[in-house]
Amino acid sequence: MKYPIGIQSFETIRQNGYVYVDKTDLIYELVQGHVYFLSRPRRFGKSLLVSTLKAYFEGRKDLFEGLKIAGLEQEWRRYPVFHIDFNGKRYQQTGMLHRTLMATMEKWERQYGIESSDMGLGDRFINLLAEAHRQTGLGCVVLIDEYDMPMLDVLDTEQTITLNGQPISVEEDNRQELKAFYSCFKAADDDLRFVLLTGVTKFSQVSVFSGFNQPSDLTFDNRYETLCGITEAELYDYFEARITEMAGNYHVSIDEMKAGLKKRYDGYHFSEKMTDIYNPFSVLNVLDQGKLQDFWYSTGSPEYLLRLLSKNDDNMMQLLAREYSLAEFADYRADTEKPLPMIFQSGYLTIKKTILKGLEYRYVLDFPNDEVRSGFIQMLANNFFNQKKTGAMSSWVERTVDAMRVADLDLVRRLFTSFLAETPYSMRPKKDGKSRELYFHYTFYLLMRLISCYTVYTEKQLSEGRADCIVETPQYVYIFEFKLDGTADEALQQIRDRGYAKAYAADQRPVYKIGATFSSKTGTVEEWKVEGMRNEK
Repeated sequence: MKYPIGIQSFETIRQNGYVYVDKTDLIYELVQGHVYFLSRPRRFGKSLLVSTLKAYFEGRKDLFEGLKIAGLEQEWRRYPVFHIDFNGKRYQQTGMLHRTLMATMEKWERQYGIESSDMGLGDRFINLLAEAHRQTGLGCVVLIDEYDMPMLDVLDTEQTITLNGQPISVEEDNRQELKAFYSCFKAADDDLRFVLLTGVTKFSQVSVFSGFNQPSDLTFDNRYETLCGITEAELYDYFEARITEMAGNYHVSIDEMKAGLKKRYDGYHFSEKMTDIYNPFSVLNVLDQGKLQDFWYSTGSPEYLLRLLSKNDDNMMQLLAREYSLAEFADYRADTEKPLPMIFQSGYLTIKKTILKGLEYRYVLDFPNDEVRSGFIQMLANNFFNQKKTGAMSSWVERTVDAMRVADLDLVRRLFTSFLAETPYSMRPKKDGKSRELYFHYTFYLLMRLISCYTVYTEKQLSEGRADCIVETPQYVYIFEFKLDGTADEALQQIRDRGYAKAYAADQRPVYKIGATFSSKTGTVEEWKVEGMRNEK
């Protein structure tokens, strides 16, 4: 079986015998509509979807033989298709977006015998669509892939250029270029058969979409939640033989191999139906190489997201411990600069639980799977601790994992103490006590989350309170409570008074309670006391 690793061309996949997970029945349903927008994380199959739509609207019937749509479509008309992909360029370069749009427009005008003019981009596009409609007798199809790349590339960079003698941010300049380009869609509506814009982020209040009627948003539409990505049913239907082969290579059962794939690469949800979606890039690489490794996260760090997080007081510990309305994470609002929508839409968080309250859904967000969790936490930790080299942190994690495996809690204390002692004083907040306490809690949260081979709960809600941190290993359970400038005895007493260990009364693993204090003066562990027991009735 040939796996289409990094191949985004539908034609190449079909003509060269690569495996294609057939979603053309959904595509046939989609093309009955008019103007759409779809947000999905990077490497999730958006470009392949656009390529497939392009082939369909160009009437490439031969490419669809044997697929579901072959029994649905009868006409196979050849529409005028205008496709633009904003991938592959650096839009921080002055004038890059303008040059890209101008070159694309000139190419299209030559195709339809139109002489270039000095009209604005929007008016030129309106004229082009009208002429293509006139020449072919069919409405035009516009497919725009990664429409938001020119915005994400410059988001929060604070770069400026001089325009008409006045300084203007590159971000604003790109926004105005896109607005002019998209302004044609409203005026050209009668000349349009179908429009699709794909991207990672849905921007609000940045004037990109203000030039035309709001597109129908497919991002959370339960009819199209599986349009990109691989469902569990598709994974087993198309790749059962390869999964069986991998199970043999790893000397585990088929069910164990499936569970391993699910835990590491599954877990995305794009509607209230909560259909599990696997990351296609990771899964196809795993099946091709036969190894359980991290593939999606290693393809690139989201620089725009790090820039946004560095300017905001929110942290992951706080973001994961609440319910949200859809509006709070569906759209990125430039005027508030909240990182949550960007984190969600970039694929680092997903919907993990839906709660219907009256006529409104509330959503609980979390990491989709182990691959994303470990990679994102590593990135956050490196950024938070200003680590230039990941080797030292990796060594610290390995030693801590080994110490917790054998319940050497004195070594765990020394490892935490030494790590915190090496953290620069300038990083610690100088403001109120609550800010300092939150800093130490978040520090411990990041460090514990790095220990991804164990089950780690932070701020875990129990019947009588919320435990700071609980770590479960195959052999032991550790319950941590922290105090800033308090005493270890106070921390242990809180564990006892609120019955944090009661949930493990029937558990056969030894349970350890750890009360620890941080010093706002020294920035490291001040006191550390441990109580061990078999279990608590």
